[in-house]
Amino acid sequence: MQRRSWIQGAGLAGVLAAGAAPAIVHAQANIRWRLSSSFPKSLDTYFGCAETFAKKVGEMSGGKFQISVHAPGELVPAFGVVDALQNATVECAHSAGYYFFGKDETFALGCAIPFGLNTRQMSAWVYEGNGLKLMREFYARYNIVNFPGGATGAQMGGWFRKEINSVADLKGLKMRIGGFGGKVLERLGLVPQNIPGGDIYPALEKGTIDAAEWVGPYDDQRLGFNKIAPHYYYPGFWEGGPWFEFYVNSRAWDSLGTDYKAMVEAAASHAHIDMLAKYDAKNPIALKQLVGGGTKLHAFPADVMTASFKAAMEFYAELSDRNPNWKKVYEDYARFRGEENVWFRFTEATFDRFMQSQRL
Repeated sequence: MQRRSWIQGAGLAGVLAAGAAPAIVHAQANIRWRLSSSFPKSLDTYFGCAETFAKKVGEMSGGKFQISVHAPGELVPAFGVVDALQNATVECAHSAGYYFFGKDETFALGCAIPFGLNTRQMSAWVYEGNGLKLMREFYARYNIVNFPGGATGAQMGGWFRKEINSVADLKGLKMRIGGFGGKVLERLGLVPQNIPGGDIYPALEKGTIDAAEWVGPYDDQRLGFNKIAPHYYYPGFWEGGPWFEFYVNSRAWDSLGTDYKAMVEAAASHAHIDMLAKYDAKNPIALKQLVGGGTKLHAFPADVMTASFKAAMEFYAELSDRNPNWKKVYEDYARFRGEENVWFRFTEATFDRFMQSQRL
């Protein structure tokens, strides 16, 4: 009883003054990890998210836990990070799950699927629903422990050399498009190309592709797509709320002490919110500049949206019939999506529509 009374009386300040908390950190060994990014250094938002994560881990550990961040090709190729983690070639990575749907379509659910969850709904599914639990069970097959690693909000639909007036205009069109967007639009006649971010501009410039999507105004302007293709479409219905992730090799994760694990989790959450904030602040400015420079904004025609939605739902049903991993996660994801959209219909969507119609 006397010991308990002393602890309660001393409080946190007394414990810190006694040196107990710093001793926990100092007891940890020095650690050096390598993080391989799937994104080029030219994209300060994407590549910068990994740098923010590494910096925060270093700060919280007093410099004892250092993570070096590497661009594609320095350690492994952009799309080679999952193999590298599975084989313990690197300790961690920063990437987008839908890049790896060729291994298993379930990867895409960790990032974005056409007509899926928006950014806030994804947060609810991951943090408060079964999202994190289900995806971690899946990633364990690849020796990966995942953490939220950034978000962009709803993305744009991409840059086109020619106008898209109907579904018929998609037939034969060669477009750089990531993830499941390509799988869905392929059903409508489009020819998808999965090209890393750093290689999109030359492909569009040389005419190897007819159209390209990346993220949104800020990044697209930096990459210069507006110099080649004048027509800018919205929305990117295949990425209504994409998440990116930090992947950690499971053995490297298990080797960490409790305090270092907490630092990784906290740093990932910080970098995640920081990336989304940057996009929400920078995209409006960039969009004004693009339109002022001659970019022509277009909404996708209604028949493109309707046909794409139908194709997506058919595709997901087929996947559920043949891929038990997908079915297990998607059934929970789809149920959550339905409940969230009912709520957002009455609150967020109604409020947003009113505010966006006002002169501010």
